[in-house]
Amino acid sequence: MGDDTWKDLFPGAFSQAFFFSSFNVRDLHTVDNGIMEHLYPTMDSGEWDVLIAHFLGVDHCGHKHGPHHPEMAKKLSQMDQVIQGIVKRLENDTLLVVIGDHGMTKSGDHGGDSELEISAALFLYSPTALFLRPPPEEPEVVPQISLVPTLALLLGLPIPFGNIGEVMAELFSAVEDSQPHSSALAQATALYLNAQQVFRFLHTYSVAAQDLQVKEFHRLNNLFSKASADYLRLLQSPQGAEAALQTVITELQEFLRGVRAMCIESWARFSLVRMAGGAALLAAACFLCLLIAQWATSPDFHLPPLLIPVTWGLAGVVVCAGLLATTELKLDPVVLGAVAAMGSVLHILWKAWAGWGSKRPLAALLPIPRPVLLLLLIRFAAFFSDSFVVAEARAIRFLLGSLILLLVAQLHWEGKLLPSKLLTIPRIGLSAPTGPSGHKGTHALGLGVGLLLCIRLAGLFHRCPEETPACHSSPWLSPLASMVGGRAKNLWYGVCVGALVALLAAVRLWLRRYGNLKSPEPPVLFVRWGLPLMVLGTAAYWALASGADEAPPRLRALVAGASVVLPRAVAGLAASGLLLLLWRPVTVLAKATMGAPRIRTVLTPFSGPPTSQADLDYVVPQIYRHMQEEIRGRLERTKSQGPLTVAAYQLGSVYSAAMVTALTLLAFPLLLLHAERISLVFLLLFLQSFLLLHLLAAGIPITTPGPFIVPWQAVSAWALMATQTFYSTGHQPVFPTIHWHAAFVGFPEGHGSSTWLPALLVGANTFASHLLFAVGCPLLLLWPFLCESQGSQKRRQPHGNEAEARVGPEEEEVEPLMEMRLRDAPHHFNVALLQLGLKYLFVLGIQILACALAASILRRHLMVWKVFAPKFIFEAMGFIVSSVGLFLGLALVMRVDGAVSSWFQQLVLAQQR
Repeated sequence: MGDDTWKDLFPGAFSQAFFFSSFNVRDLHTVDNGIMEHLYPTMDSGEWDVLIAHFLGVDHCGHKHGPHHPEMAKKLSQMDQVIQGIVKRLENDTLLVVIGDHGMTKSGDHGGDSELEISAALFLYSPTALFLRPPPEEPEVVPQISLVPTLALLLGLPIPFGNIGEVMAELFSAVEDSQPHSSALAQATALYLNAQQVFRFLHTYSVAAQDLQVKEFHRLNNLFSKASADYLRLLQSPQGAEAALQTVITELQEFLRGVRAMCIESWARFSLVRMAGGAALLAAACFLCLLIAQWATSPDFHLPPLLIPVTWGLAGVVVCAGLLATTELKLDPVVLGAVAAMGSVLHILWKAWAGWGSKRPLAALLPIPRPVLLLLLIRFAAFFSDSFVVAEARAIRFLLGSLILLLVAQLHWEGKLLPSKLLTIPRIGLSAPTGPSGHKGTHALGLGVGLLLCIRLAGLFHRCPEETPACHSSPWLSPLASMVGGRAKNLWYGVCVGALVALLAAVRLWLRRYGNLKSPEPPVLFVRWGLPLMVLGTAAYWALASGADEAPPRLRALVAGASVVLPRAVAGLAASGLLLLLWRPVTVLAKATMGAPRIRTVLTPFSGPPTSQADLDYVVPQIYRHMQEEIRGRLERTKSQGPLTVAAYQLGSVYSAAMVTALTLLAFPLLLLHAERISLVFLLLFLQSFLLLHLLAAGIPITTPGPFIVPWQAVSAWALMATQTFYSTGHQPVFPTIHWHAAFVGFPEGHGSSTWLPALLVGANTFASHLLFAVGCPLLLLWPFLCESQGSQKRRQPHGNEAEARVGPEEEEVEPLMEMRLRDAPHHFNVALLQLGLKYLFVLGIQILACALAASILRRHLMVWKVFAPKFIFEAMGFIVSSVGLFLGLALVMRVDGAVSSWFQQLVLAQQR
């Protein structure tokens, strides 16, 4: 009765069962109350041989509130009463075993191998004496002893077939110390029964698997035969054989421990071929990202059709399979898949070397600046040290702070901390102004100081690794429901709601500053009304979650229903907003006006509707400049009617507006999966990203004409910030720190038999920072163009045949093109997006490659399963999530670009008509 895990482990093994769902860790009472309803009547009926009551209230209370919460005291008192009631009903021939299956950390979690987690109590009681000798005051520590064979023999049951543990032989010593022979014989008997069972298992396993060490297997087989013969001989003449009995006990213990060591060594085997193939594949992928990112700027760059790399991959598989077949080796599908992947890139590598690499030195393949290269090497090497992996949260803050200081210093070395001059672009008739504008030194320094301050503040939200017992985790990571004081809880609730409101206000102010909030498009309307509803729903859910246990009984049903509806409503609103954004991503305000025609400067005449994509890409910037003149009122209204003209407001931020809106819509449901006070971390995340983008924009030149290149410093800082936010949201790359409570947000009653939805919710909680920063990665390319609006530009009237007419002063102010400058050269825009994605994947790939190599090379390290293997798993999952997020972010930019092209095309055709 109790935990329904028993039903899955031992189906049909019980004559009677009362199982209850065990997955909802927020439910403290359903399982325990169900057990208590059936426990005492079942005991009184006497129709049972073994009765198992698996309580879960204490375990769930630890997960929900921690070990020091008043609710824990209530559950422990309840367990005391249950044990007291059981003891009163025990018969003389009944054994009571009270045991915990694990311990609990100071935060109430478990799953690791710390002392608090692997230590559990064992209490045995019977109304009559159990003929057991109590252990000595300082018992000898035997690490191989197992509870499974001990309990089986105490209960008179067969030892489970698959057990390889050693029985606690000392418990079977006779009580009478005056009969040492009987004491030794009882120990030898328990060990002999244990060794018989292990020998049967070992013999059966060796026939089926045949992967045990032959010499060691024969040695252990002979050892058991000798010990078994000695034991049977002593049973026939037990008198005066104390020394021989001790020899038999030693031989049986040596056999049991030898079997355990042999099995562990045999089962902890590694496929060196697969590990080498995986590392080579990762290294090749990283090199390919670096190569194509550098090759993409070449004029002769083009990727081959998909059929060519597929053909090369299949050819590699055929060759590898033929070699394995001739050598009579086993065909490994994983190795064949790696060979196919490696073969598919050979054609690209060959083309790159023939068309680009042979014309340039090999050093050109490493365009990474030396400081960034040094940072990546330090990051790469740190994964091979368990101390650095454990302290990665602090190391990331140090590396990120150092990179920010490097960026500020680089701005100083390049003279950009002084008032900067605007770009001179002769092709479109712009010249440098006489007055200073742009970022000033104090502004850039302020951005750097603000970033360092945000990093420090985010570091206050930290969870200590269990390897650092002197460290104390931040109390702000726990949910508000775990707080005892009502006043403090209300104060923190107000702070969390304030963070939500501040985040909403910051996004709306940003959109309003660039004019996108004036658009009548559905996504903008959703930002106006949908986002406040999401904030309201999140705040209401937090209020219910933090005080659900204190709700009056008559309102608990209403609270339970609202706890289901509110999170789902917020998620539904976020999904609706994203769908609207994909449907109508162009968030601009266009107005049709009747104005008198005025002769304007025409740079290059263009007549007729666009007949190709090249014509459209050429005419779009000129149409945009025409609209800007409409916005600034250069075509004044007159009494006479003129031709129809169109004014578009702030089209220069259309890409960034869509990205910021999408990130905000993603952030709110992800925030709902975290504890309430993590909202402060999300607010710092947006603020820190904003400051970093502005600092990076100050050092990224906008080259027109020419390719748009995002420097490696920006990409590396963005990736480091994603990892820093992972730790600031209370995560660690170990399984005990996973926030399992996220699986029940919106589903307080559990998910039934479904596993994919809770896994998705827990994964979204764990890798929220990876997803947000990967989706927002295109902002690194867009933001410098967006910051162009901070300075005014002047256009000089052209001379000669370029001007059809001159109207007004010699120089006139024009609004900067901002992100529309990307459409001046669509090829460079596409290449820049490709380069940015490949650079980000390269930085992430270096990390996953280092983790894979560390786990492979240090596979026999003491901390491999404690540190290196979990780090590799978390880094691999984070890489997958980041890759998907990066694809979604780039796809959104391309969707906006396609929508802008369609919008302009319709506008051109309308004006032609």
